[in-house]
This record gives sequence, C-alpha cells and structure tokens, in this order.
Amino acid sequence: MNRASAARNRVRIISGDWRRRLIAFPEAEGLRPTPDAVREKLFNWLGQELHGLDCLDLFAGSGALGFEAASRGARRVVMVEKNRVVLNALQHSVIALAANNVVVLQGDGVKFLSEYRGCFDVVFLDPPYAAGLQAQVLAALPPHLNPGASVYVEHDGNLVVPAGWVVWRKGRAGKAHFCLLKQVQEQESHV
Repeated sequence: MNRASAARNRVRIISGDWRRRLIAFPEAEGLRPTPDAVREKLFNWLGQELHGLDCLDLFAGSGALGFEAASRGARRVVMVEKNRVVLNALQHSVIALAANNVVVLQGDGVKFLSEYRGCFDVVFLDPPYAAGLQAQVLAALPPHLNPGASVYVEHDGNLVVPAGWVVWRKGRAGKAHFCLLKQVQEQESHV
C-alpha cells in the first residue's frame, strides 16, 4: 500500500470512547466506508448512545459502523466479514482499540443469518451494492431482531423495501442512499 492509499484508507470514529481515533482498512472490491456525515445522521437517528444494545455489522468492510456503535457504548458488536484481508484489518483494529465489546467473525453474511441463533437491537446492512443482497437479508433478519430493533440499510437508490418493513428515516449523500427500517408490527405498536 503506498502512502497516498494508506492515508485514503482510514476512517475516523466520530464520537464516544474512541472519538477521533482512526481505523485503517485495505483496498477491496466493493468496500466503501460510510461517510462521516452519513454516520453522524444515522447515530442522531439512533439516539447517539447505544449503551446496553447488541449490534450486528453484517457486511463489516472497514468496520466504520460497528466501531462507531462500540465506541458509543454498545454492549456487544458482532462484525461479519467474508474477505480475509479485510477481516485481518478489522481484527487489528479491535486490538488497537482494545475493543472488548467487538467480536469479528469470518463468513458470508447471508449464511451467518441461517446459522446464528442470537438477536440484535441494531443491524447495519451495507453489502457491496453490486451484490444486491439487501432484500434477501431483510427477509432473513426478523428472527434475529429484538423487539423495537432498527435496521440501517445503505443502497444505490434501487432498494425495494420488502413487505413487513417500514422506512422510519431516510437520506442521501452523493450516490449513497440510506434508510433506517423498523418492522411493521413494531412500528404499529408504537403509534
């Protein structure tokens, strides 16, 4: 990695215990960290602090979303990453931050959901756009969600929200579209 690439392949944690700390990530196809402004908006929607919440960063990539959640007090953050080189960078960041509340697992996000039995309060869903996995993963998520859970989805603007979900908040930054989803029955029970 050359010096320009090294400087470019870093993302800053915005708030919490690791505020202003940088995490590094390698070049990898489809890996594009969620920009600072988008993360700031997302965590404003989520309420800034995530104390006591269990989070899943299903296609972890740079780890920007998962580390931000952990920095803001999440009880546990599970990061799932398929690419071995990217996974190694995530593990290095866990060690560098002494992130005892972060677990990094190697695997395919869709397969993870078919095998894992735990539940989460917040799920970050940001697979490579070209993979088109958002709808498939949303269909598999309900058994893994605690009551009132929020699901953040980043997409290319072509997301068709499947039945059973409601868009709670949405935004756009450049080519990235993003939204916070809730399950329909959860949303209706809070009306």
